[in-house]
Amino acid sequence: MSGSPMRKVALRNLAAHKVRLVLTLLSVVLGTAFIAGSFVFTDSLQHTFDDIFANQAKGVDVRVSPKERQSLGIPNETVDKIAGMNDVRAVAPGVNGPVVLLEDGKAVQTGGAPTSGTSYLPPGKSVAAPDKYSAGGPPTKDGEISINRGGADLAGLHVGDQTKVLVPSKGNIDVTVSGIYDLPGNTGGFINLYFDDAQAKQLFTDGEHVAFVDIAAKPGVQPDALRDQIAKVFPDYKVQDGDQVRADMKKQIGDALKFINYFLLAFGAIALIVGTFIIYNTFSMLVAQRLRELALLRAIGASRQQVGRSVVGEALIIGLLGSALGLAAGVGLALGLSALLNAFNLGLPTGTMSLQPRTVLVALGVGTLVTVFSAYAPARRAATIPPVEAMRAELGSGTESSRVRAISGAVLGVAGAILVYLGSRNAGGNAALTVGIGALALIFAVLLASPALSQPVVRVLAVLVRPFGPVGVMARNNALRNPRRTAATAFALTLGLMLVTAIGMLGSSSKASISDLVDKGVKADFILQGPANSLVGVPLAAGPAVQAIPGVQDVVQFHGVALKVGSDQLLGTVPEGPLNKVLGYDLKQGTDQLGDNGIMVSETEAGDHNWHAGQTVDVTSLDNKKYQVVVEGIYKDTQLLGTMVAPMALYDQVMPVSFRTNFIVLITAQPGADLSVMRSNLEKAVDQWAVVQVQDRNDFKGAQGKQINTMLAILYGLLALAVVIAILGIVNTLALSVVERRREIGMLRAVGMQRPQVRRTIYLESMLIAIFGAVIGVVLGLGLGAGFLRTLRDLGLQQIAVPWGQIVIMMVSSAVVGVLAALWPAIRAARTPPLAAIADM
Repeated sequence: MSGSPMRKVALRNLAAHKVRLVLTLLSVVLGTAFIAGSFVFTDSLQHTFDDIFANQAKGVDVRVSPKERQSLGIPNETVDKIAGMNDVRAVAPGVNGPVVLLEDGKAVQTGGAPTSGTSYLPPGKSVAAPDKYSAGGPPTKDGEISINRGGADLAGLHVGDQTKVLVPSKGNIDVTVSGIYDLPGNTGGFINLYFDDAQAKQLFTDGEHVAFVDIAAKPGVQPDALRDQIAKVFPDYKVQDGDQVRADMKKQIGDALKFINYFLLAFGAIALIVGTFIIYNTFSMLVAQRLRELALLRAIGASRQQVGRSVVGEALIIGLLGSALGLAAGVGLALGLSALLNAFNLGLPTGTMSLQPRTVLVALGVGTLVTVFSAYAPARRAATIPPVEAMRAELGSGTESSRVRAISGAVLGVAGAILVYLGSRNAGGNAALTVGIGALALIFAVLLASPALSQPVVRVLAVLVRPFGPVGVMARNNALRNPRRTAATAFALTLGLMLVTAIGMLGSSSKASISDLVDKGVKADFILQGPANSLVGVPLAAGPAVQAIPGVQDVVQFHGVALKVGSDQLLGTVPEGPLNKVLGYDLKQGTDQLGDNGIMVSETEAGDHNWHAGQTVDVTSLDNKKYQVVVEGIYKDTQLLGTMVAPMALYDQVMPVSFRTNFIVLITAQPGADLSVMRSNLEKAVDQWAVVQVQDRNDFKGAQGKQINTMLAILYGLLALAVVIAILGIVNTLALSVVERRREIGMLRAVGMQRPQVRRTIYLESMLIAIFGAVIGVVLGLGLGAGFLRTLRDLGLQQIAVPWGQIVIMMVSSAVVGVLAALWPAIRAARTPPLAAIADM
């Protein structure tokens, strides 16, 4: 028999089952859409950033910067030496810092995009071509700023307008807009303010260092030659040419986008795994339903290979078509994801969508291979069944789960549980990897053992349908009839709800840990905080301003400091005020009364360096000056203090005035003070800085919880895709099951079963399958979530909390989803003509 007739059979079979085709296509489309969408999204972001960075460091032949990021920068003496070199035409010291632009007393919020203050250098001193001003001109004296067009539009500013700029170390600065200039490319909310060079140095440097030095070579001097020349003279600094600087910028962005890409691809893989099981289940069912048809083809001369190829051919067509549609949907998904992130005000730049050839090949290849692979086993099974046996068999695909499959699942389950337990006893990356391997083993264990599990679990759940009488009994029996089909249908929902449960535990545990930390460790009545995820913090002037308010007892400003011990960096907390009045901590050795050169360290830090109370150690500041300090106390690890506590005397020595800021301010009230009146006075006192928030302990916990919720909202949005695919899988399976039981339903209708009873039977069967999947998913998610969270103890997640309310909602929602997924199959079943169904052979 030639291949052409079999191709016609495959194509006509697809055309004859349009609904089945659409449902199978959807699972392929959604899986490949997520893979394609992740590539399109990150490629588009990368392309946009490439356009932006192509315009960065223009005119820079060489840049000299510190080798270590935590550094005060390049000394002015070094800048002067570089400027005096024979082949250097001009030097442009890097002078900049974080600021907040205020308009009408309110901060101009730009989400994730920064607001920066920068020194303006006139064309004679600048290494780059001058900026093009669309209005006004550059600043020429103190109190003037020029602003990029995007920032001016966000703030509603025009030339001549007066406003304020908050500089962390200086407070509010009155400024006048002298000009508005254009930045090439889309800057995604970025705001840059040019200050006069002298004022910028006063605002953003210590007067002795600059962040970096950009250098322009004299005409005829090659940048590479100048770079090598400067590198020989200044071997202690990083010396790069302009191309290397731009390449570094692009690499940093590329590394960040790579994480996003892996993150999205992980969810895409989840969607594809769920889709794979649905496709596999679908092809298994429809091959079983077509046994007579395929046997008839065998009987009239079709070979086993031809029958197998016809089934795989159908899968190939579905895979190619679904992957192509998924590729198109992926572009839409990337647009939607970009809009979602911008809705969260993350300040990402936007540009045209970038569809790379690699994305097309991956989407088409993965989607098609997954679909063909899913169809191969059923096709092979169909091709090996003898024609006479297949024509004699009753329609029905259900067989009892094999003992080997159940035993394999049990062995994997025990191994996975042991790995999760062993991993959870430790903390860190290796422990998390162990838990991850155990989780994978448990997922496969559930996949293998689900048919065996479905029998006892569904029998227990049958109590939910008992009030429906005979209809409920029939629904239970239908769910029990084919354990493998029930398990395969429920597994998609199991996987989705397992992840939702684990992520819900992460969110609840994070909130519980923060709440416990604040309740046990924070004694303050009020907390002053700056904008989230910002370097601005709380202005230094805020502390003295609130100290004068009636009813205030203690005001402790907290600063950050960085020191080096050998090659290790030590990040510390510097309290300006009585630390023990606002925070609770457990002192293990020594004292917390620090002298001018005394420090306290955490137990872990002391253990890492073999330090003990009273020991003198050598430390190095950011400007490479040596200091001797005494470890006067060792405290139990706490997230509130970090790894080190240093005194103000040391902070004043190692931290330049222009770099100082508060990251938080804690305030206690006098006994008997009216806290509501005091809070109102605090808010009035800090109102001038706009970004400073006054919070009590509950507000502070709520603010941290809100950030966690924002992060989880994106995760849940991505997980929703897997759940949607799972719901479509239930619809698909039930629709095929109705076809499979056409004669049975016809017989029931013929002996008097009413259409509403048929519909209720399908609804209840679907509900049982959905709840079975939800129960297994939640139990698995709770176990894996607890194991994974135990590995995060060193990150401050000391509490493990279970979101019971969310779990109850998921269970109820699963039952509702089961009923909704059954609406169309149930209506189709109820409309089965009794006589036609009975006569159908």
